Amino acid sequence: MTDTLAPAPSEQTAADDLARLTAATDFLDHEHERVKAFVDKALDGTDRETATQVELAVTLYYAVRDGIHYEVYGADLSPEGLKASSIIAGGKGFCLHKSVLYAACCRAVGIPARLHYSDVRNHLASDRLRSYIGGDVFFHGLATVYLEGRWLQVTPVFNKLLCRLYGMTPLEFDGRSDSLYHPFDAQGRQSMEFLTDHGDFDDVPYAFVMENMRRKHPKFLDEGGTGTVSGGSLADEADGAGKAA
Repeated sequence: MTDTLAPAPSEQTAADDLARLTAATDFLDHEHERVKAFVDKALDGTDRETATQVELAVTLYYAVRDGIHYEVYGADLSPEGLKASSIIAGGKGFCLHKSVLYAACCRAVGIPARLHYSDVRNHLASDRLRSYIGGDVFFHGLATVYLEGRWLQVTPVFNKLLCRLYGMTPLEFDGRSDSLYHPFDAQGRQSMEFLTDHGDFDDVPYAFVMENMRRKHPKFLDEGGTGTVSGGSLADEADGAGKAA
């Protein structure tokens, strides 16, 4: 594992780099039986011998987006808690967790994948969440995957139910263009905009992630500093978020 910022991916990524970016890592532990089972379930009915990498990436996207509940409260940010296998066991997490799981699933089927981090402004956060975050700028995680000779940014985060509660259109992915948060929600209200881009990493840059969380969102962390505060539910706060937008 390294906390060194990897160079931004290019259209001409070397073959050996692509091979390396399908390997299992400390966090992207796709050789774990739990991850294998998750991928097998997601691809049940898919002929892996004939399916294209685009088709596999799209199927896995929806498995992670809608199969893992999006929740910001009581999230495990320990090194163990940010492993793909642990995320499946917990069945929930927020962007940092779901991007890890998606990258691991893609690597499991031979699709090169990395983690990507940014700062984003979220206009649909509830008042309670804003108080913990310290405003409306969030440290955000997503994944980048290599498909048909191009690196794409992919965000398998907000599940359908949460989008419905927040009045947002679920973010789709076609495997051929970036999947980033729409700048407006279903009612035309601005919901998210990307600010600082921190680039791509070959594995979870744990020290970098936690330094950002502690510096930018200290009130959001629990007493131990390796998880988020508990006692809340993002779904329950949906009404408040709509009013705050």
